[in-house]
Amino acid sequence: MGLLEGKTALVTGGSSGIGLASAVRLAAEGAHVVITGRRRTELDAAAEVIGPATTAVVGDISDLADLDRLYGVIRDRGRGLDVLFANASASSLATLEDVTEEHFDTLFDVNVRGTLFTVRKALPLLNDGASVILNGSTNVDVGDRALGVYAATKAATRSFARTWANELKDRGIRVNTVTPGPTDTPALSGLTADPADFKRRLATRVPLGRLGRPEEIAAAVAFLASAQSSFITGTSLYVDGGLNQI
Repeated sequence: MGLLEGKTALVTGGSSGIGLASAVRLAAEGAHVVITGRRRTELDAAAEVIGPATTAVVGDISDLADLDRLYGVIRDRGRGLDVLFANASASSLATLEDVTEEHFDTLFDVNVRGTLFTVRKALPLLNDGASVILNGSTNVDVGDRALGVYAATKAATRSFARTWANELKDRGIRVNTVTPGPTDTPALSGLTADPADFKRRLATRVPLGRLGRPEEIAAAVAFLASAQSSFITGTSLYVDGGLNQI
């Protein structure tokens, strides 16, 4: 018996990186996993990797109509939702001098507005005792160059987790943030024109001397999703190789 046997989980941004690794792990723990993402080809490939206990729904979390369609699929299964990993997010680099309206709107539309309505629209489907997990970032604690807008969106996410944990406690619903450090994902590679050098420089800052692996973040997600974390809510679980701890 897995930690999530018979449960239903939703992972947004589930077609690659941390989202895909988390979907694989949740399915391995016995959950039926619904994944969503914007690109059908990548989503279908991810569903093949996860296995038969998955449902793939194309959609963009910043589009409220897409969220309604997604939750319609989950509603039709008739089992509600036990785990929600609001993982989908956008990232790009821009210093204060270079920030554009488009840069700001894209990051806030996905990371803040999208996360808010992902959870808001899930409320009627969340079973009592469910676990909601938000995808955070170690950037909320530092002032890394060119990550100001991104860090601000993740600070908003962290604030949401605290408030929602308080607002949903009477239903036994726990809300936590998983906070990855630099993790070797396609999204990280896409931030710069020279990803190999970028990742090498990031790894030198991590006390453990390397980037995280998506599977390591997924293990933390599975912990927060399961009854093993039943007395944990409103917290931020850092999975950062000691980056913001030492």
